[in-house]
Amino acid sequence: MGLFEFADHLLGFAAPALAVALLVTLAAPLVLPRSAKPVTWWARFAINSAAGLATLVAGLWYFGHDGKMATYAALVLAVATAQWLTARAWRS
Repeated sequence: MGLFEFADHLLGFAAPALAVALLVTLAAPLVLPRSAKPVTWWARFAINSAAGLATLVAGLWYFGHDGKMATYAALVLAVATAQWLTARAWRS
């Protein structure tokens, strides 16, 4: 496997986490209350992406291959929880 094939596989693996992180980051101001100390959108996106990628790696480790629906469900839950914690939504 060459460098370009490896990059293609890596981006294909990370794409669901990045897409969910971007969608949750953009939709959060419409759903969650405003926090006292707002965090910039790119910092929220980075935190959500890290949570999503960690979840995908954990799913790959646990199941032995990627693409399981349980991993994608955990991905959505992890990104939503990271966004909720970042927005300090428990204080409202």
